Amino acid sequence: MQAGWRIGSLFKIPLYIHPSWLYILAIFTYINGRDLQQSFPQGELVLAWGIGFLTTILLFGSVLLHELGHSLVARSQGIKVNSITLFLFGGVASIEEESKTPGQAFQVAIAGPVVSLLLFVLLSSLMFLLPISGMVGALVSDIAHINLVLVLFNLIPGLPLDGGQVLKAGVWKLTGDRFQGVHWAAKTGKFLGWGGILLGIATFLLSASFSGLWISLIGWFVLRNAKNYDRVTTLQEALLQLMAADAMTRDFRVVDADMTLRQFADEYILKEAWASEGTKQIYPYYAASNGRYRGLVSIEDLHFVERSRWETQTIESIVRPLAEIATVQEKMPLVEVINCMETHQMKRLTVLSPAETVAGVIDRGDIVRSVASKLNLPFSEADIKNIKAEGSYPPALQLQAIAKATTP
Repeated sequence: MQAGWRIGSLFKIPLYIHPSWLYILAIFTYINGRDLQQSFPQGELVLAWGIGFLTTILLFGSVLLHELGHSLVARSQGIKVNSITLFLFGGVASIEEESKTPGQAFQVAIAGPVVSLLLFVLLSSLMFLLPISGMVGALVSDIAHINLVLVLFNLIPGLPLDGGQVLKAGVWKLTGDRFQGVHWAAKTGKFLGWGGILLGIATFLLSASFSGLWISLIGWFVLRNAKNYDRVTTLQEALLQLMAADAMTRDFRVVDADMTLRQFADEYILKEAWASEGTKQIYPYYAASNGRYRGLVSIEDLHFVERSRWETQTIESIVRPLAEIATVQEKMPLVEVINCMETHQMKRLTVLSPAETVAGVIDRGDIVRSVASKLNLPFSEADIKNIKAEGSYPPALQLQAIAKATTP
């Protein structure tokens, strides 16, 4: 769910305002209004505060255009842009997936700073060509310089800043490995984040200036997001390295396709329902005869057969052939397994061997267990059982979204 309030759209891209934006709107309006009063003591109080408010709005208008630059270049590459959100630290474009090449990634990364640089040049030229003075002149000058600051700040080479994205594209180009690019850019981002935090604390302690706290807050934001980039990239690597065979289990039952529905209900469904009472564990059934798998037996299909026919109708009459159900191969990367599961809205998938026989089954709990084992994540078997029962990934491990954004 998108956090914040939708305020419209631009080029068919939804625009949102995060609640934190209101705080920075009030703070910046106060600072701008106070500075204008001090610079133009002869001016009207209401006008000073009005222009202070307008300066803040134009500041975020500049941020919006900056993010729009990223978004339009990404969309030109066929990448979906979900939204642009204004929040406490500026703005963020929600881009659904990564560019396919380092050159395209560089284009998306540099587009925002280019827009801000163009705005700086345009507004500076306007100041030079037109006789603008007073509070209006101060407003134009402030917005011009704000855009220059946006360029310089965002080109600092560390994630999540645009400079970090540029660094990522450069390392990707040199090494041929996108993940190495992200890890390097995330390392510099974490270094810069810690640097900002320490600098802010030192500034506050030495000068008692609240600007130091703001610097620390920005450093914390950079550090947190750099860590998140690193974490998500590590998960993406794991999803590409792990195969369906690494995560699947053999928690399924094979039944005789020639047995009657009554025999199946008595010998399997009732007995196993009694044995698994309280565990919520329901095993899938596959029918086989003459050494061949005939298909998946869906218990729900029994409800469409009259009870009077259960004594004579066989399992084979209700099986769903393997060719008609959602299946994955043993050697399929886990990222594709997740995407297949979400595309078909399945709780569980059948895993086939190269000989097209049933090798195993895989569900979201199996996927989480496999990823947790590879990355030493703290998920217990009780956690895995809950995931299996609920059929959804834990909030701390949004594998669905991560897999969707991962390019094999």
